[in-house]
Amino acid sequence: MSLLEIDTLAVQYHTLHGAVQAVRGVTLSIERGRAVGLVGESGCGKTTLARALIGVLPRNAAITGGRVRFDGADLLQLSGDALNNYRWRRIAMVPQAAMDSLDPVYRVGDQLVETMRLRGGLTSPQARERAERLFALIGLEPGRLRLYPHELSGGMKQRVVIAMALALDPQLVIADEPVTALDVIVQHQVLRTLRELQETLQLSLLLITHDISVVADLCDDVAVMYAGRIVEAGSVREVFAAPHHPYTMGLRNAFPSLRARSARLVPIEGYPPDLASPPAGCAFAPRCPFAIERCWHDDPALLPTTGGRLAACHRAAEADALRTQAPQAFARLETTGPQSVRPGAPPAGGTL
Repeated sequence: MSLLEIDTLAVQYHTLHGAVQAVRGVTLSIERGRAVGLVGESGCGKTTLARALIGVLPRNAAITGGRVRFDGADLLQLSGDALNNYRWRRIAMVPQAAMDSLDPVYRVGDQLVETMRLRGGLTSPQARERAERLFALIGLEPGRLRLYPHELSGGMKQRVVIAMALALDPQLVIADEPVTALDVIVQHQVLRTLRELQETLQLSLLLITHDISVVADLCDDVAVMYAGRIVEAGSVREVFAAPHHPYTMGLRNAFPSLRARSARLVPIEGYPPDLASPPAGCAFAPRCPFAIERCWHDDPALLPTTGGRLAACHRAAEADALRTQAPQAFARLETTGPQSVRPGAPPAGGTL
């Protein structure tokens, strides 16, 4: 049994303009000791999914369906103290902005000690000793426990937040864009530390990012999210080497490659759909150069394909052929625009 099993999870935001379906039937599992990358554009529902797992959604959000099982227990059936026993103790989260997670008027060591005293039941001496061990583990000198957040660099603050997430020995760590706003050198250091901790402590890790290069470097498995749904999932090596969904192909073509330095980067034209009124068919169809008439009215299910991965595409069986055409096909949309793809138009790469 997987450590975390998400089954058709759905989350809505209630707004003045109606309900926004931010997460639409997501199914995903995380095995014990595995690092899973959740990748996709901004606004596709990654953070909402993460917050739903531990019950820290905003007031205008509601879980409208699905199930979340963690180590056999259905988290969506828990509330109050029962759910608090999972937060931080068994599931911890590293948020996007480290500075927003640290109290500016308390020393970082005091904040770490307080967390372990109040949530972990440790005495002050025990918590202080563990705080020093955690700082050594994340590569910070124990003396920095005496510093205030403003006395630390961005990378140091991010490491402190990681230490706080590890304070109570969780089984699963959710890292939501953990290196946002850090320079590339510090990004590498923080991400490498996170990966080393995951391997050393045998943690399960859910790494949320829009950067597929980070996922390719640090994760074992990947789930690609678009418009509130998982559109492709599998091992990192297989998904990025031979993607089966056009969106994944587009993401890969939009990022630089060290192996093909002369290759032109091709963006994905257009924008994700308005989830206040989701499209009837495939949400990616207006931006997909391979869309056929069926894509506009028949929403593809996430189904097994070759290589032990999942893909939600009507043309997944043609992936090998479509992949070779993808750079040119997406490049054509730069000129014609994404809305030029219409039902009845000759689809790129032939027909089903």
